[in-house]
Order: sequence, then C-alpha cells, then structure tokens
Amino acid sequence: MSELPTAEIIAGPSERSFTSSWFTVDQAMIDRFADATHDHQFIHVDPARAKAETPFGGTIAHGFLSLSLLSAMAVDCVPRPAEAVMGINYGFEKIRFLAPVASGKRVRGHFILAEAALRNPNELLTTYDVTVEIEGEDKPALAARWLTMAIVET
Repeated sequence: MSELPTAEIIAGPSERSFTSSWFTVDQAMIDRFADATHDHQFIHVDPARAKAETPFGGTIAHGFLSLSLLSAMAVDCVPRPAEAVMGINYGFEKIRFLAPVASGKRVRGHFILAEAALRNPNELLTTYDVTVEIEGEDKPALAARWLTMAIVET
C-alpha cells in the first residue's frame, strides 16, 4: 500500500483519483456473506430458483456485500496518510445501489478524493466519491460518498 504525506492529501482534493484491482464476486463469497448477515433470500443463495423466478438470470450479490468490498478496494489502491496510526470508517453521506452484481462477475472501485481536512491535529477526515464498476456492464453497482477518518501522528 502506498502512502502520501497528510499535507499532500489535504492540498490535493479532486486531483486524486484511484482505481482498484478487479475482485471476483462468486457464489461462495455471496453464500458466506449470507451466512454472516443472516440474509438468505433466494435471489442470493438459490441459483436454480433465482434463474427461474427473477429477471437476473441467476443469483446476485447482496447490495451490502458490494458496499463492504469498498474496504478491500480502498486498501488496494488508495494511498494512506503517511502519518496514520489507524483508519476508521466515519460513514456515508449517500449510497445508491444502481445495478445488481451477478454471481461470477468482477467488480472494481473508483475513488475520487472530494475533500480532505484536519478536524483537529490528529484527525484527518477524507471524503471520497466512489463508484463500483461491474466488468462488462454500463451501469455501476453502486455510487456513494464515503467519509473516512485517519488518526495521524503530528
């Protein structure tokens, strides 16, 4: 994972964009997520029924699975502040699920640094405009405005 000095991150919103590697969302991942969240709706875990009874042609990932992959995608491509001792999810201002991710598809994240500021000398608040692209699809799986907090040493 690359690093950037905090001062550079603060100085460069909108000039910083990052794209992650591709991540495969297979049925095993979907099933594990269903087990972890207790969401076993057939559109996620029953390929035969999902193919027969939905317009999706098979199972699809949970929207929250697509959202949760943002953490791995960010670690893959977004430089962390060089002075960071830890990072914290601060929240989302907006999340929209725009297209289903079919089992077996690959997704990747696009991150644009929209804002970066020190809330106090030890807290760097960053805001990213994020989309999750589905390989071969016109519409992204989701679009969000994600806030993260880095605790930094000064």
